[in-house]
Amino acid sequence: MRPRPSRPPRVSQRRRAARGGGALLLGAILFGLGVALGEALHDNPQPGGTITRTRVLKPLPLPPERRTVTVTTTAPRR
Repeated sequence: MRPRPSRPPRVSQRRRAARGGGALLLGAILFGLGVALGEALHDNPQPGGTITRTRVLKPLPLPPERRTVTVTTTAPRR
């Protein structure tokens, strides 16, 4: 006679559903904690943050031209 291979005991449907529901609940809790941690880190400003200041500078007046240069050219012949 050959010995029969032993099968692992069957897991009931109720236990399988409870295990899946528990895993889903644990995943939702971990997701919520991650979102809460991310929001908490995002809301707190970092010490020594940068401050940006904007100034508008007016241009300095240009001195008048001392002399005028006139350039005269002739049209090329065709």
